[in-house]
This record gives sequence, C-alpha cells and structure tokens, in this order.
Amino acid sequence: MKADLLRAAPVKTLSYAVTVGLASLLSYWLTVTIMSDVHLSHEDGRLGGMCAVIATIFVLRASRQKSLHAAFARMSATLVSFALCLAYLAIWPFHPWGLALLVAISVLIPGLIGQPDAEVTAAISTTVIMVVASLSPREAWKEPILRLADTIIGVAAGVAVAILLNEIGKGRRGGRRSQHERPQADPPG
Repeated sequence: MKADLLRAAPVKTLSYAVTVGLASLLSYWLTVTIMSDVHLSHEDGRLGGMCAVIATIFVLRASRQKSLHAAFARMSATLVSFALCLAYLAIWPFHPWGLALLVAISVLIPGLIGQPDAEVTAAISTTVIMVVASLSPREAWKEPILRLADTIIGVAAGVAVAILLNEIGKGRRGGRRSQHERPQADPPG
C-alpha cells in the first residue's frame, strides 16, 4: 500500500507539471494573440503574456474549488493594484517613493477588507505595473489597464483548464465509488 502511494506521487507530480505547462502555453498564446493590437509594443505584448502565465500558474490548483478560490484571490489582488496604479499614474509619473507608497497601500487594503490571501499578490502586481510604467512613461497610465486584461486572460485560462480536468476526472471515474464510499439507501416513500 505504501509503495503504491510512493509510485503514484511522481506520476501525479508529472501530470500536474505537464498540465501547468500546457495551460501556461495556452494563456501566453491567447494573450499575445488576442491583445496584439492593444499592447503598446512587441515587448509589451510579451510582458502581457508573462503576466497571463503568472496568473494561470497562480490559479491552476489540484481541484476546481481550490482553483476558483485562487482565481477570486488573484482577481481581488489585481483589482486593488489596478485601481491604485491607474489613479496614481493618471496624475503622476513613476517615482520610487510612489512605488513604495502604492505597495504599502496594496498590502493594507486587502488586509483591511478581510482578504489576507490577496495582500502579497496585490503588492507584487503593483510592483510589476509601476516598474513597467517607468519603462514607458509617456503612456504609463495604460499599463494598469493592459495588465488587468492580461491577468483576466490568464485567470480564465487557469480556471478553464481546472474545470476541464475536473470534468475529465469525473468521466474517468465513471460513477464508480471508491472502496471507502458506502452506497446510500433510497429515501423512504
């Protein structure tokens, strides 16, 4: 029994690794294809693909329910970051002190609204947006909008793959019960 579990772990890990790799390819391709006319440059498109892949990796979990929870946390964090960076960059250019202030607020807001899972992710998203905005200061205010769109594509790809795998898993089990499940009696009447 223990030997079976030890043999199953590498197979499960390999399966998960291949799934994450293929889902990442899907989200990258979707982002650079769908957003090609919107991204500010070829390089910006690749950056968008990277943001989508990161979102996919973050969201794709072992179960559909865990993936949906991770998607909610990721989108909550991204929305906080989006709002803060858009407001800041619409008025001021990038500055290291502005970055520090927005990172602090990005951690504070999710914590205050009861979303501690989103604190670190919001701070990381804010950092990416602000640093990328420093690279193209003329259109810096567009970066939060673009990164939000890229993240939505990545989250959607991760959730779609998680749901698809869940459905495939259900089909593979084909209604069979595990040896630990007991059949339930029909209700009276």
